[in-house]
Amino acid sequence: MRQNLHHTPTAPRALLLAAATLALATLAGCAATPDRSAAEAGAAATETLMFEHARSSIHRDGDDLLTAGLGIDGLRQMVPPAFADAEAPTVAELRRRALWSSWRGIADLGPGGGYGTLYGSVAQVPGREFSAYATVPGAKHPHRVLVQLPDAFDAAKRCVVVTASSGSRGIYGSIAVAGAWGLPRGCAVAYTDKGAGSDYFDLDAGLGFGADGRVAGRDAADLAFAPDAPAAAKGVAFKHAHSKDNPEADWGRHVKQAAEFALHALDEALPEEAPFTFDNTRVIAVGISNGGGAVLRAAELEGDWLDAVVAGEPNVYVDAPGARTLYDYTTEAALLMPCALSAVDNLPQPPLLDQVKPLYAARCASLAAEGVLSGADTAAQARQARDLLEAAGWTAEALRAGALSAGFDLWRAVAATYASAYGRYGVGEGPCGFSFAAQGSDFVPRPATAAERAAWWPDASGIPPGSGVGLVDAGIAPPDLTLKGLQCLRGLWTGEGTDADRVRAGIAATRAAPPREGLPVVVVHGLDDGLIPVAFSSAPYVAHARAAGRDVRYWQVRNVQHFDGFLALPDYGARYLPLLPYVYEALERVDAHLDGAALPADAVIDATPRGAAALEASHLVMPR
Repeated sequence: MRQNLHHTPTAPRALLLAAATLALATLAGCAATPDRSAAEAGAAATETLMFEHARSSIHRDGDDLLTAGLGIDGLRQMVPPAFADAEAPTVAELRRRALWSSWRGIADLGPGGGYGTLYGSVAQVPGREFSAYATVPGAKHPHRVLVQLPDAFDAAKRCVVVTASSGSRGIYGSIAVAGAWGLPRGCAVAYTDKGAGSDYFDLDAGLGFGADGRVAGRDAADLAFAPDAPAAAKGVAFKHAHSKDNPEADWGRHVKQAAEFALHALDEALPEEAPFTFDNTRVIAVGISNGGGAVLRAAELEGDWLDAVVAGEPNVYVDAPGARTLYDYTTEAALLMPCALSAVDNLPQPPLLDQVKPLYAARCASLAAEGVLSGADTAAQARQARDLLEAAGWTAEALRAGALSAGFDLWRAVAATYASAYGRYGVGEGPCGFSFAAQGSDFVPRPATAAERAAWWPDASGIPPGSGVGLVDAGIAPPDLTLKGLQCLRGLWTGEGTDADRVRAGIAATRAAPPREGLPVVVVHGLDDGLIPVAFSSAPYVAHARAAGRDVRYWQVRNVQHFDGFLALPDYGARYLPLLPYVYEALERVDAHLDGAALPADAVIDATPRGAAALEASHLVMPR
């Protein structure tokens, strides 16, 4: 572990002036790097930093860093904070709504869920924000980086929590994970959208979003994302699917650049305490889901820049026994799970099984007609589909929790987006005929309205459908409406041809390596996860890392599925516990370890569902 973490530097005045000269206010970019060894400097020669379109803002007096003044009551409101002018919201309105959306997408904020009382914080944290675009070498498009600096930051015990958005969410997508833990304790928190996010582009109108989240034209100097698309292209493009960058391959570098941006922001904000470097500033990385995968990819990067990592329910792939790629098990689940769920008892609600049974029966019949299943009736076919999934590594718990992803057609949306990203396809180039467009209740593509477009940046999850943008499937046809498109997507993993080779090459570029030697890492995962099953992700990652001699600690939590945000649904809240308390606890443990305590031991945690009652501390069993 690095020394002098609590040292307050006494840099010469000339050095402070130089740091100020290189600060974010220069806007055009910055090629300076923090102090590092000669070997690190040589390795970094090809990683020239470039921060562009930097902005800063103050958040005090009724506004704050964590909730923009909404507090727990405002976050619990079922409708988002309104815009005074729906077609032209202000920057403050966009930020407030983005925070509301990001909180609700990640945390269980229901009155009985215990957030803010039993665990977590929505405390008023005044401070400043700094944001910019950063670009990794070779990328066509930048990713957003943002740093929140609380007024209570202690420069004598300097700390940065760096994080990446979960899923494909926008820049505030990890506020409930990293911000809620780091900001109240006086740490700066650095975020990246890791090359995805909600910077959608309206191809019909030629409009995207600028650095401040407002709608901007293609010729705007600070446009966040403008796809390379044919002039006649229609619909909606978004960065994860259409950047041609395969952002997942660079997740680790996105995280590191966010940490580097944090040091520059601190130099600007606190010039009398500069320079802030990786040698004198504690840096802890944390993320969940895709963000968890991103911080594990950051953990493998060379150099002594990172002090500890906590990864929750990570989407991570290693070349090891039992490991499977997200694309493999997603396309498998998209085809088989709708049929298989008819043979799984005690499914959580919603989705309501009675409403989707006809669709599930149609899938069973389709798979039987294709020769995938041989059962004589729907019940037999469903049992066979379930058996196929279990033979492929799906546990009964993962199948049961996967009902939510199947019922909301999440598998298909993920597969279509990731196929485009892995293959580095642009607008209209994908091999399976999928596209994205604004849709009404009839699901017919149409131009977006100005009000719909203005709300994409704060509201969108980064992968349609959602926020009025839908997934358009050119092959949709009865009786099994989505079968043809899903078979095409599955074939990009199992089949032959140029497109399949292209997608598989993109997937191979996302393979993770063990963490840097000596880096403390804690992996936390729910054993009921039905979106990123532990058997395919965390378990093989931990085994792979340990085989390489790395000391990775592993917490497995019973009765925890993937989505804390869905615990507001009564049946999910009764059955499942939130993961976030365990992520926060792991952060506490690694922070204490950096101060000299022992690392936490491995644990299989028997968390107890709360049923119809409110969550109590006794339900949240913490490892000793």
